[in-house]
Amino acid sequence: MTVLSRPADSGPVLRAGEVAFIRDGRHLLSDISLTVHPGEHWALLGANGAGKSTLLALLGAVNHPSRGVVEVLGRTLGRVDVRELRSYLGHVNPRHAPDGPMRVRDVVLTGLTNTAALVPRWQPAREEAARADQLLAMLGMGDKAESRWPTLSQGERGRTLIARALMPRPRLLLLDEPATGLDLAAREQLLASIDALRARHASLATVLVTHHLEELPATTTHAMLLRDGRCLASGPVADVLTSELVSACFDHPVRLVRSDDGRWAARAARVPVAMPGEPVPAA
Repeated sequence: MTVLSRPADSGPVLRAGEVAFIRDGRHLLSDISLTVHPGEHWALLGANGAGKSTLLALLGAVNHPSRGVVEVLGRTLGRVDVRELRSYLGHVNPRHAPDGPMRVRDVVLTGLTNTAALVPRWQPAREEAARADQLLAMLGMGDKAESRWPTLSQGERGRTLIARALMPRPRLLLLDEPATGLDLAAREQLLASIDALRARHASLATVLVTHHLEELPATTTHAMLLRDGRCLASGPVADVLTSELVSACFDHPVRLVRSDDGRWAARAARVPVAMPGEPVPAA
């Protein structure tokens, strides 16, 4: 395996070429190709079981493809130490569980060691501790730095985990359904934080997995629609997030609406309904 130097800040941050992932004889992904450049913000959309999280695991160097090529920060999976490569990625998993009732600031600092707890006898440098506080402040968590993890709401935990993922100054941030389990207010706070983060770090690339269009930040630039492990459409959001394509992706007729502030919503197409014994009205 090649020992990594810090990846250069140029070229695509991600490239997947004709990727397949097979488990127990089942094709979970087939012929997926994707290129993500600095400053692009991708959404992976699809119904449950479409392959979104499976693809994110490949892009995050958690799994290797069964076929095809995956390059992360210019390094090809299978030819690089993935544990070291992951140290240059920011991966936000809302199911992450710190080891014990840690302080929020300490949870963020574990992003430097990629561990569930602070490493014994390890102390962050002064500038690293300051960066943790700066990230918490940027994400609206500055007044919670001394709070204990179990006392946080689900939304506060999500923002803390984004701060944790940003500690190693990644060029790429992966978000796996970050709004899972959030109520309306917490979801809106989280999405506003993601938008602010993207505005502040212009070269940062992000890939966000969801199956709810309402959970897409307004700053989303590109999208890929997945259905049954295959790419149905991929490219700029204006070309991909259309009523026709999203209806085909979810196998249900929907009408997409985009508000003035850039957020999306899906409305189910009206289906004619008749009472028993009555003729079905025309659509």
